[in-house]
Amino acid sequence: MPTRLGVAVSGGGNSMALMYALHECFADLGVEICVATVDHGLRASSGEEAQMVADVAAKLGLAHDILQWVDRPSAQQAGNLQEQARNARYTLLTAWAQLNDIPVVALGHTADDQAETLLMRLGRSSGVSGLAAMPRSRAIEGITLLRPLLEVTREELRGYLRERGGQWVEDPSNEDLRFERVRVRQAMDALAPLGLTVQRLAAVARNMGAAREALDWYTFLAARDMAEVRDGAIVIDQRQFRTLPDEIAHRLLVRSVQWVSGAVHPPRREPMVQAREAVRRGGSFTLGGCRMITRKQRTWVCREYNPVADEMTRPGRLWDGRWRVFGGEVKDHEVRALGSDGLQHCPDWRSAEVPGEVLHATPAVWRGGELVAAPLAGFGNGWSAELVQNSEEFFTALLSH
Repeated sequence: MPTRLGVAVSGGGNSMALMYALHECFADLGVEICVATVDHGLRASSGEEAQMVADVAAKLGLAHDILQWVDRPSAQQAGNLQEQARNARYTLLTAWAQLNDIPVVALGHTADDQAETLLMRLGRSSGVSGLAAMPRSRAIEGITLLRPLLEVTREELRGYLRERGGQWVEDPSNEDLRFERVRVRQAMDALAPLGLTVQRLAAVARNMGAAREALDWYTFLAARDMAEVRDGAIVIDQRQFRTLPDEIAHRLLVRSVQWVSGAVHPPRREPMVQAREAVRRGGSFTLGGCRMITRKQRTWVCREYNPVADEMTRPGRLWDGRWRVFGGEVKDHEVRALGSDGLQHCPDWRSAEVPGEVLHATPAVWRGGELVAAPLAGFGNGWSAELVQNSEEFFTALLSH
């Protein structure tokens, strides 16, 4: 049990109930409860709501911090504002937890959130992973985010608060029909008489979560049998890949693309199905910042050149989020992608038996327009290139959610 436990509290009923419950559970156990409220600054009342949380936390004797989203995008840059706000929230919370030596932060997601997400994903024809329940816990930057209320409904939590005379605020955006989640929430009132209640939909999400774990396990076993990490690419035996069930093959390719590109979210399912069939035929495919090419019945899932063509850093620093290059002189030297032009200056590149397209997007050392070294293309010249993640981390990622 940690000696310090964080809790994210927005001021809504779910998170306020969570704060009260954690205080009751741990008040006599020597666990310090630390409260954080993220003020996104998107509504005029957000500051007042954050101060309300601070006042209630103070009455309970709990430490409280308000975290400001200061680098939010302008109206012209907004895009999917809800997603950006969510990402900012997790970034602020994990940074706050690291600064305050808090290993675990509790979040207020509920069974209603599970049910709503399930229906939204159904509308997008999602597969097993999309329909699976939110994980009870996940780690970000060494901080464990815990969701202890996933089997509790929103109304049960508000009843709990009423019994204790607790207060909360209702976010007006919860009534804004421009948001998909709000429309789904209202539609659930019509679904409940059909037996599609919050509890049953949340149970379906949990069942799908169990199915996801089983599929991930068999994807892991398949990868161990037919895949390897080489020169920053995932290399898959094409003949064995052809024998895989569609879902296992799909998962292996999706995780390969994410690992190579560093993407947090998987590519959309339709282009991934096209990529899977291209690999089975021995063809090529490009998506998600990656290329899939087959040579001698081996498929290479490698970095695409275009996304890294303008990527530049100094030797020893992180390049493309996954490589560090070390060697000799640093002054006036920079790390850039090798490219097809650079490969022409590597006479021994074929001896490595790596396709040229794979090497194009690997790191090389340049001094102006002069190629100094290409460690992965047989032209080390005293330099070496190392992946930040080792091969075992790819296989471990196949079991992560």
